[in-house]
Amino acid sequence: MIERIIGIGLMWLLVGATAQAQPEIIHEERSLYRNIVVTEFDGRRCMRFDIHRGGMNQSCMDLRDPRTLVFDYTRMSFAGLLLNPEPRRILVAGLGGGSIPVTLNEMYPEAHIDVLEVDEAVVTVAEEYFDFRENANMQVHVVDARVFIKRAGLRGDQYDYVVLDAFSGEYIPEHLLTREFLEEVRDVLTDDGVVVANTFAGSALYDHESVTYTEVFGEFYNFRMPGTGNRIIIATPGELPPLGDMRRPAQDLHDPLAPYGVPILEYPNRLSTRPDWDRTARILTDQYSPGNLLRRRR
Repeated sequence: MIERIIGIGLMWLLVGATAQAQPEIIHEERSLYRNIVVTEFDGRRCMRFDIHRGGMNQSCMDLRDPRTLVFDYTRMSFAGLLLNPEPRRILVAGLGGGSIPVTLNEMYPEAHIDVLEVDEAVVTVAEEYFDFRENANMQVHVVDARVFIKRAGLRGDQYDYVVLDAFSGEYIPEHLLTREFLEEVRDVLTDDGVVVANTFAGSALYDHESVTYTEVFGEFYNFRMPGTGNRIIIATPGELPPLGDMRRPAQDLHDPLAPYGVPILEYPNRLSTRPDWDRTARILTDQYSPGNLLRRRR
């Protein structure tokens, strides 16, 4: 009997410990587009977009060192600076908690940065829970990224650094994956401009995304790192610089990126132009961008 009581007690202790290990929800709301959830756990504050309960974190902040970039893919996105280490006009599609535009703003305080976020509630949450603040050179536009980029192209606006990091609760919106959209992005790039796109390495769209980027930009740098499910596409409107040319800018960027935890010196050796996708896959277009491909590859 005593053993049974002890066993029950241990079970409840384990249940209690498991419950305590769960992230604490400090904010939750339903916006026009999604459920936005902010949690805290083990010194980190995170934002996620729930289509179904328990979605993946979109952005996290280390409360002990807010400048440190928490996610591998966020750090990886700065590999694009190897191709253009002194951007002057920057466009970031997708705000999240604001870690990417804030880092760029701190590194390049004189650069003009346009941040595109379709969901006004995300902007409010980023301000209230992730210390995001606009300033004279960094402005948020509550607008669909495709609409803004299309209009920018018609005005003749150009950017030398474009980051595509617009995710819904599950993946990138379909209209931001197509050939037509990427052509609009290419049209707003300067001759030495760089586009950096965050995608998933394990998505069933992997082959389709890859051939679509190749169709629009030609050869691009495919950037993957062990231990992360993301991959970064780095493309330019012209020819890619040789990999050997990346080492000097990596050295120059090492100190500026060190406070953010970006191991930029490792990145040149991780970039590749070798296709690891099916080159016969169908290109994504405005008429063909099927959502059922979002299922994970088996």
